[in-house]
Amino acid sequence: MPAGADIAWEFLQNIEAVAGCMPGAAITERTDAKHYKGTVSVRFGPATMSFRGEVEVTDIDPASRSLRLLGKGVDSTGSSGASMNLTARIEEAGATSNLEGRSEVSMSGKAAAFGGRMLGAVADQVLKQFAANFADQVAALAASRPPVAAPPGAPPPPGAAGHLPAQTAATKASRELNGLALIWAIFKDWLRALFGKSLA
Repeated sequence: MPAGADIAWEFLQNIEAVAGCMPGAAITERTDAKHYKGTVSVRFGPATMSFRGEVEVTDIDPASRSLRLLGKGVDSTGSSGASMNLTARIEEAGATSNLEGRSEVSMSGKAAAFGGRMLGAVADQVLKQFAANFADQVAALAASRPPVAAPPGAPPPPGAAGHLPAQTAATKASRELNGLALIWAIFKDWLRALFGKSLA
């Protein structure tokens, strides 16, 4: 992450903002300090699958800068379900930091039948987008803080004014999670692995 561990940890605790980094996801209601309601939309060409569900923050540990989330939901027709168990933590890495996490996802119904075989590959692509959006938001948060005096000649810190990515997570995450785009990204990754070439 392009900021220190304290700033990255501060952002990680903002569940609404973190959910906004996930393509197609949004928090729609905060029922209390640990419970939220939200939606996830996935588009496969002309068809869209929308899930509504709940997220619970089951554990927050400031000492280790870690938290655990449990989520579950059903699609608008009631024919598919999904659940998630996610643990995430921030690790210090000098002037920057690392976001590490582990998740277990299960699907049932039509969603499992349609995308079960590709779930792992799709999850990898979603996590890549999520990490990029998360990094953008952490950089924006760092840039909003008063600058810290640096030694003469030192390079500007990550997220400093003038070094903020042009496109923020809010812009990226406003788009639906496009299933066809993910499949194309997976196919390109497979070709890269096969031929060792860069593809446009």
